[in-house]
Amino acid sequence: MTAGKVLRWLVIIFLVVGRSCFSALANPVQTYGGEFDLRIPADPNRSSGAMYDAVIEIPDHFSVYDLDVGISLTHDSVFDLQIFLVSPAGTRVCLNMYDLDDYFEGEDYVDTIFDDESEIPIDQAEPQFTGRFRPKDSLAAFDGQDAYGLWRLQIYDTYYADTGSLGSFELMVTILEPATAILLIVGVGLATLIRPRRISCR
Repeated sequence: MTAGKVLRWLVIIFLVVGRSCFSALANPVQTYGGEFDLRIPADPNRSSGAMYDAVIEIPDHFSVYDLDVGISLTHDSVFDLQIFLVSPAGTRVCLNMYDLDDYFEGEDYVDTIFDDESEIPIDQAEPQFTGRFRPKDSLAAFDGQDAYGLWRLQIYDTYYADTGSLGSFELMVTILEPATAILLIVGVGLATLIRPRRISCR
């Protein structure tokens, strides 16, 4: 059998497998978290400083394929806030913060979702930030990590005079299904076969 026929059969097999596993390509999303009532900052005698960490425990072992983060909070000046997510492995990603030169007035995050696939960067949006926004740093830093363990939302109020509280915090974790992984592997294999090869003349 010639190399061309082998490649043609591989493509056919790939398409058949792709159709049979199409439903599996919609990888499941697990949501963890819920309601919180954490003062920002934590110390009631101060109007700046850190909030106590909001902690979500994921009880299952699986690799993170994609991660989105949802929060709702009240605060008199969201410009003051620095927001970070820390994984069980210790990876720390900045969801949002501002430089002093970019000062603006505005309150609250309301049903805000940080999503790498959003077209709107969070630093170009306006409070109350309702909807999906691309975080300051990429959440792809968590891709491939084991989701199991304690995930921490850290919020710092960096300036005096304004306070607030965290109302909710959720993690929406997309899990890579085995069927999808198989298709990705097959796709890489086909790409390797299709790649032009250099023929040397002697």
